[in-house]
Amino acid sequence: MLQAWWNKVPSFFKNRFVLTALVFFVWMLFFDQNDIISQVKLKNQLRELNKEKEYYKEQIKITQSELENLLNDNEKLERFAREKYLMKKPNEDLFVIVYEEN
Repeated sequence: MLQAWWNKVPSFFKNRFVLTALVFFVWMLFFDQNDIISQVKLKNQLRELNKEKEYYKEQIKITQSELENLLNDNEKLERFAREKYLMKKPNEDLFVIVYEEN
C-alpha cells in the first residue's frame, strides 16, 4: 500500500532537495516563532498603534493651542481656574452642584 502511494507521487516531489525545501517552508509558515499568523497580528497591532500615535499628536496640538490661549488671555485663565479648580474671589460664595446617578 505504501509502495503504491509512493509510485503515485510525482518524481518532482521525490527529490530530497525539493522535499527539504518544502518541509522548510511549511516550518517557516506555521511553526516558527515568526510565522505568518504572528506577522499578521504584529502588522495589525502596528497599524493600531500608528492610529493612536496620530490621535495623540492631534490631541497634543489642541492642548498646546489651549495652553497658549490661557497664557495670553487673563480672562480665559481666570475662567479656567474657576471652573477646573473651583477658585473664587474673596467676596464670593461658591456653590458646587454634584449630580447623583441612580
